[in-house]
Amino acid sequence: MQADTTYQQRRGQIETYFDRTAAKAWEQLTSTVPVSRIRATVRAGRDRMRDTLLSCLPADLSGQRVLDAGCGTGAFAVAAARRGAEVVAIDLSPSLVQVARQRLALEPDAYALGKHIHFRSGDFTDVTLGRFDHVVAMDSLIHYSADDALRVLQAWSTRTRQSLLFTFAPSNPLLMTMHTVGKLFPRSDRAPSIVPVAERELRRLVGADAGLVDWAPGRSQRISSGFYTSQAFELKRQA
Repeated sequence: MQADTTYQQRRGQIETYFDRTAAKAWEQLTSTVPVSRIRATVRAGRDRMRDTLLSCLPADLSGQRVLDAGCGTGAFAVAAARRGAEVVAIDLSPSLVQVARQRLALEPDAYALGKHIHFRSGDFTDVTLGRFDHVVAMDSLIHYSADDALRVLQAWSTRTRQSLLFTFAPSNPLLMTMHTVGKLFPRSDRAPSIVPVAERELRRLVGADAGLVDWAPGRSQRISSGFYTSQAFELKRQA
């Protein structure tokens, strides 16, 4: 299918970028080392977004299984595990997953956390990952077309019991201009293009999708921090 082809092509571009072209840059961005003013705004925005997504989950996740889809260097996985969740943290980039493992080992409660976080590299739609109570995808669908992102949500929905939490790039004039001129990152390590979508259109697409008929929109919150703009969106399974 054409949709499968475009998804595979985009996935390959994303893997190359995060695992080879800009792995070091993203390792620094997600650390506490000094970065440029532009990247500092992105770092602050990502921290706020992670907290926003965590606020959508129960404070006590004991006995629940969480998929951290596009886990990067593992900050969300650690936070969810500290709430008691069993976390499968997967990313296309083996390099970033290795950084995540190294950072976990430095945590004061690393031994306890290590029992509850299972790092993997590969495709986050892999059916062998099993079933989950919650799926969280922070800034990992923003590089895909709306059609491909919906197919990913469909794949997760059949194996998820409670909620799908993801972010999208909200369509607005400033963001469109920033993406057009390519100033989110320097040219040497610029990410694959982000695909903005208006929230109204996203809601329409989700509502019209037969594969998501058992799911309804929940909370939605935009985070803007300098050169970072992303919007959290919650889908909740209906009883």
